[in-house]
Amino acid sequence: MRWLAALAWVFVAGGALAQTDPADAARAAAERLAEASEMLEAADGARNRVKALTETIQAYQDGLQAMREGLRRAAIREETLSRDLQSREDEVAQLLGVLMAMGDTPAPVLLLHPSGPVGTARSGMIVADVTPALNARAADLRQTLEEVTILRALQQSAVNTLRDGLEGVQEARTALSKAIADRTDLPRRFTEDPLKTALLIASTETLEGFASGLNEIAQDEVPGSLPGIEDRKGQLNLPVDGRILRRAGEADAAGITRPGIVMVTRPRSLVTTPTAATVRYRGPLLDYGNVIILEPQAGILLVLAGLDVVYGEAGQVIPGGSPVGLMGGATDMDDVILTGTGQETGARQTETLYIEVRENNTPVNPLEWFRTDKDD
Repeated sequence: MRWLAALAWVFVAGGALAQTDPADAARAAAERLAEASEMLEAADGARNRVKALTETIQAYQDGLQAMREGLRRAAIREETLSRDLQSREDEVAQLLGVLMAMGDTPAPVLLLHPSGPVGTARSGMIVADVTPALNARAADLRQTLEEVTILRALQQSAVNTLRDGLEGVQEARTALSKAIADRTDLPRRFTEDPLKTALLIASTETLEGFASGLNEIAQDEVPGSLPGIEDRKGQLNLPVDGRILRRAGEADAAGITRPGIVMVTRPRSLVTTPTAATVRYRGPLLDYGNVIILEPQAGILLVLAGLDVVYGEAGQVIPGGSPVGLMGGATDMDDVILTGTGQETGARQTETLYIEVRENNTPVNPLEWFRTDKDD
């Protein structure tokens, strides 16, 4: 019965591996992507296609984020289990040998002991005590192997679902761009004078200087203002899904400080206006990249800078939640390629959006206006 002593340590330490639910998370994400696909089909007949497609893209983004998280958790879990199995190779070999020996040996012979009846009785007691532990350990190993197999199959299936979702969101973005270009139902507060705009850009060295001259580029402006938003101060949604990278006044890597905040987000993320606003300017500006300047009410300007694509026209009044642009970055297919390697599980947050709020052309801390409970 030396094999009993040799394997006694197996049953003292350890226990069942901690369980997580990456499979459930991935399945839930797949359902959300399926719902987004149905929304995309329904958007063709929607009365307000821009709104419907905006909601579709946001649903895709939520589903894709959940799918990436499910894949990440599945990959971590599978790697943990695989490493555990590798570290227990000797244990597995011994356990299999013991189980095979017990299975091949007739029960009467198994219980005989050279020292006579007393030894045989003791052997029987040991076998009775150890056998359940052997069975439990074997079941634990079997469960681990099954979980590894399921997780690997899940990851392959999830990658395919992710690819379909990325193709769907790209289709929705293309449809959104066309719907915005075809949109004719938005009111206009003024018409932009392109010559004055070009002169203002050429003569401007600061955002403050440009903002102070915005009224000069407007022709035939309708008097008045949109309804005030002071009662919503601190409650506005951030214009993009992501997290705050730098707060107002914090220096960047080059030591430059700005009065706005910088948010980091995933490539190709949709940027929306947090409230109804007049588009005061859209296009490249100074070193800010593509910029859109929104006026939610007289005296307040919301500056969004660093977009790849900008939607809308100067002078238009757009409803709250309307898309105003897309972030740049890697293509959607790059996302799938990264995921398929098994080393990455989706697009990282690599794009930055600069957000500045100006009151009477004086910058204020944007965090006074936005709800940031999800980002801190």
